[in-house]
Amino acid sequence: MVVDNRTARADRVFHALADPTRRDIVRRALGAEHSVSALARAYPMSVAAVQKHVAVLERAGLVTKVVTDKVMAQVEMQCGPFTVVSLMSTDAVRELGLEVGSIGVAIVKATTVIVETP
Repeated sequence: MVVDNRTARADRVFHALADPTRRDIVRRALGAEHSVSALARAYPMSVAAVQKHVAVLERAGLVTKVVTDKVMAQVEMQCGPFTVVSLMSTDAVRELGLEVGSIGVAIVKATTVIVETP
């Protein structure tokens, strides 16, 4: 059986959300930002076990932070080991329904970083 990239991505998302503890972690993240140690206090498991759950959610490509104003928005996603931050219009965020815990796909086409000294 051939598994394409979309199928593999969907498998990661369904795997991440199949566990009730991970779904609860997403629910809590919708309300506010939490450290792993703060999350661990809510579950009958070790901090390391909660960190493993968080890692599974991170690999799924979940939106972890959205900051908006009237015109622009900053959307942060955890995509595997990478954190991707995108600036876009607030209208686009609304149209895409992006919020903490939603699932998105980050496509990086080009990056430019310029570092200068004074």
